[in-house]
Amino acid sequence: MTKSAHPAPIHRLALRVRELAQLFNSMDPTPFLNKDLDPEANTFIETWATGYPPGSRFHITIHLEQWPSDGDPSEMLTGAIHNHFSYKAEQTRSALKHLLRQGRVSLAIGIVFVSLCLFGADAIGKLGANAGYNIASESLTIVGWVAMWRPLQIFLYDWWPLQRQIRLYQQLSGAHIQVIQGK
Repeated sequence: MTKSAHPAPIHRLALRVRELAQLFNSMDPTPFLNKDLDPEANTFIETWATGYPPGSRFHITIHLEQWPSDGDPSEMLTGAIHNHFSYKAEQTRSALKHLLRQGRVSLAIGIVFVSLCLFGADAIGKLGANAGYNIASESLTIVGWVAMWRPLQIFLYDWWPLQRQIRLYQQLSGAHIQVIQGK
C-alpha cells in the first residue's frame, strides 16, 4: 500500500498598489532587485503567510494602477520579492546559528557552575545537619540548577520560532508572483 502524495495547498494574496515605489523601502538606495520591501508591505505579507500551515505554496498577485513606462515589471518584481525573502531567510539562519552557539557556551558554563554548586552543597551538607547548613546546601543546589535555565530555554524553546521563520521566508522566496495592470 502506497501513500498518495497530496499537493501542497496554494494560498493567494492580492496586493493593490498605486505605483511600484509603494512596495519598496524608500530609505534603501539600492536598485529594485536588491531593495528591501517597504516595512508595511513586508509585515502584511509575512502576517498573511504565517496564517497558513508549513508546506503551503503562495501566489501573490500585485494589482498595479500606474504601469511603468519602461514595460512589464513582472520579472523585476518577482526577482525583488524573491531576493528580499531569501535575504531574510539568510539573516534568520544566521541569528539561529548565533543563538545555538550562545546556547552551547551557556550550557558549558551552566554545567561547570551547577557542578561546583552541587559539590559545594555536598561539602556543606557534610559539615553538619543543623538548619543553617541545610538551608545553605539546598540554596546552592537551587542556584546551580537555576543557572541551567537559559541553556535549557534556548535548546527547548527559543530555536523553534526562528526555524519556523526560516521555513516561511523560504516559502515566500519561492512564491509565484503575478503583476496585473489596473485595480
